[in-house]
Amino acid sequence: MITKCFKIINETGLHARTATTMVNLAVEYHSEIIIKSGKKEVDFKSIMGVLSLGLYEGAKIEIVAHGSDEGEAMDAITKKFFELHLGKEI
Repeated sequence: MITKCFKIINETGLHARTATTMVNLAVEYHSEIIIKSGKKEVDFKSIMGVLSLGLYEGAKIEIVAHGSDEGEAMDAITKKFFELHLGKEI
């Protein structure tokens, strides 16, 4: 299991377009990937779940990957977060 924490830095937060990009990336991997914010946690492969978190600028999230390709999945998610200027690792 791999866990990373991020702070959302994008002024529009994790909105529909960027959430869709991230979910589409997550579904490419076999591992279970969970995103947590506060007391809520959802499947990172569910667009409705991710959007239900209402992630805004300044929000802190935790991403957990567990499975056969967890390292690859987390590396790709981290890279995409940085490419889209969504967040910084904390």
